[in-house]
Amino acid sequence: MRLLLIAQLSDPHVMAEPDDQAAHALRRAVSHLLELPVLPDLVLITGDCTEHGEVAEYETFRTLIQPLPMPVYVVPGNHDQRAAMLSALGRPGTLGLEGFMQYVVEAGPLRLIGLDTHLPGQDAGELCAARLDWLEDRLTEAPGRPCVIFMHHPPARSSLNVMDGIGLRDPQAFEALLARHSNVERVLTGHLHMAMTRRCGGTLLMTAPGTQHTWLPDLGHPERLSVQLQAPACLLHSWTPDAGLVSFTSVIADRTSPMLDLHDGTAWRS
Repeated sequence: MRLLLIAQLSDPHVMAEPDDQAAHALRRAVSHLLELPVLPDLVLITGDCTEHGEVAEYETFRTLIQPLPMPVYVVPGNHDQRAAMLSALGRPGTLGLEGFMQYVVEAGPLRLIGLDTHLPGQDAGELCAARLDWLEDRLTEAPGRPCVIFMHHPPARSSLNVMDGIGLRDPQAFEALLARHSNVERVLTGHLHMAMTRRCGGTLLMTAPGTQHTWLPDLGHPERLSVQLQAPACLLHSWTPDAGLVSFTSVIADRTSPMLDLHDGTAWRS
């Protein structure tokens, strides 16, 4: 059984300051991925790689992810700057859309499609007609290939008024496009700094926690953003031929616990 394992980190918000806590958190997240029982085949980072989009911040970010031996694919968030990001990190993958950090990654049985929702000068995100037309073409050209879309801004409401106010503009257009393509297995995003799962355009939308904190919001007061800071986490997306795409949450702790054999394949261990 061939396993394809995709790790998803999000919202590092790295700065170039000597004692930047966000940088320390990303360093720990990278170590966490390297300590997993199975090394991921690739890593997705769904936006807000830096806090201000400055060249020095991207240099720090690039240094922090350098220990990862597998390919790392990034898309911009609202805190990023597209031109600086393209200059510092380049646009990976194939079939890129000119002027945007939008591209395709062929990952064995899966096709990964990175979308650029950056809207300069705004915290909200956008997928303009050019970006949506490009996505339509990519999904149409491989209708039988299971796809995973990754982007920064969630294309659906979270019920948190503040975050919904800076979400993806006109999400209905994106949802309508998704509904025309049954081969989209997941839409993976960041931006919320919390794990959220919901239906979207006939598929499953998942948002990743942050690398420094996971936010647990006060759902009783959706008009304000009041959160409890919890341990950071990442998402792991596993593809096997028999199970398809299955997603897990992995808490990023200060110390990795040892593996315990609860069952040896034939019986429960006492």
